[in-house]
Amino acid sequence: MKKIKSSDFRADTPVKLAEISTFKDLKASEDELKKELEEVREKLGKFQDVLYAHGKYAVLVCIQGMDTAGKDSMIREVFKDFNTRGIVVHSFKVPTPLELKHDFLWRHYIALPARGKFSVFNRTHYENVLVTRVHPEYILNENIPGVETLEDVNDAFWHQRFEQIKNFEKHLVENGTIIFKLFLHLSKKEQRNRLIRRIDNKEKNWKFSPGDLKERKLWDTYQQFYEDAINRTSTSHAPWYIIPADNKDEARLIVADILYDELKEYSDIEEPELAPEVQASLDDYKKQLESEI
Repeated sequence: MKKIKSSDFRADTPVKLAEISTFKDLKASEDELKKELEEVREKLGKFQDVLYAHGKYAVLVCIQGMDTAGKDSMIREVFKDFNTRGIVVHSFKVPTPLELKHDFLWRHYIALPARGKFSVFNRTHYENVLVTRVHPEYILNENIPGVETLEDVNDAFWHQRFEQIKNFEKHLVENGTIIFKLFLHLSKKEQRNRLIRRIDNKEKNWKFSPGDLKERKLWDTYQQFYEDAINRTSTSHAPWYIIPADNKDEARLIVADILYDELKEYSDIEEPELAPEVQASLDDYKKQLESEI
């Protein structure tokens, strides 16, 4: 099996999505990929326990991708060994009336992980510079002062919004949140195959919506705006990782490896030590407990 290096997937320089493969051949069988994933996610689960005990860092995992890119199953398989007390998954849908009464980052801010915990955003604050760029009329629902017509949703507006997102992420990192931004890079052909499978499989019919076909017609526009968002907001402290997503088993292992390889570099995240006086008296405490029998 090929070694997975997180740097191979990190958007350190401007990217062109059309030139990046949606498939990564790791030279491994399906069974080998699943076995390797089991081993890595066990390590991630142990790291999460230490992170929880340490209590000084939080981890935010942001997952974006076109419909059928595999976001739900990615979350299920990569984080399967986590203690539920240490991880929360948030799936962001169309903003509610309450959410629209606040700024666009509010609903994401209140879902951020506490120190010692992981949060996974299934769709993220980037929906506000992706879906809304494809459908700029949605911005008018936010009732922003000075934005009265579609003419006000111009290049200056988008520049400001990207700057707000970068400042948001910079603030989080400076206060102890480790951010991973994962783009599941799916081919249009593979999306077609997965949509057909949703139709053919009665148990998956509920996932299909005629709106999926409407959005599919805007594929090239979405790809353009994903590329722009990645290039504008991939920073050293909150980089984007572009994950080949046509093969789900490989994509899951790549994500798990990236998370573990990057997190283990935080050498200061370790289990707290007992106070010296408590450590020195452990035998006495044990004797007290045993004497109760």
